[in-house]
Amino acid sequence: MKIYTKTGDAGETGLFGGGRVAKDDALVDAYGEVDELNATLGLARTFSLPADLDHFLQRLQDQLFTVGAVLATPPHTKAAAHIPELKLEWVEEMERHIDRYEEELPKMTHFILPGGAPAAAALHLSRTVCRRAERRVVTLLREDKAPPAVAMYLNRLSDLLFVVARLVNFRAGLPDVKWIPEKPSK
Repeated sequence: MKIYTKTGDAGETGLFGGGRVAKDDALVDAYGEVDELNATLGLARTFSLPADLDHFLQRLQDQLFTVGAVLATPPHTKAAAHIPELKLEWVEEMERHIDRYEEELPKMTHFILPGGAPAAAALHLSRTVCRRAERRVVTLLREDKAPPAVAMYLNRLSDLLFVVARLVNFRAGLPDVKWIPEKPSK
């Protein structure tokens, strides 16, 4: 099977289950952002991570593939019946992890900058890509072109990624990178 089909050369792409849309369609933009988010998590996993966090990030990558598939598949098509379901239990699982990880972390008393260990910096990048994906999905929600569960999932995931980035630094013995605002000039 060839990787190239030439069917997208004119600026359109096929949705899973049928139909073609412009490559800059809001739907394609949203699932493209989810794909980029998944890639940034893959990058973060290439750095030294504790085994429990690496395993959990891989689970999130699997879930993000499902999120992308949900967005790329028009509802009420035959293909939609073959797409795994986005489960609200995933959001609850993320909340449990956030709570558990925050118990391990020192209380946050200031704004922090992305940085620290390479894995933590990569996770902060993932968090920002997640927020961008969420914004794209919110656009689709207004047009009733995405299930609300996708936005909920991405919202909670960005919170989780923030906490995991802090946790990676903490476990590496690195402090949060504190934001020190400049004093206003007089």
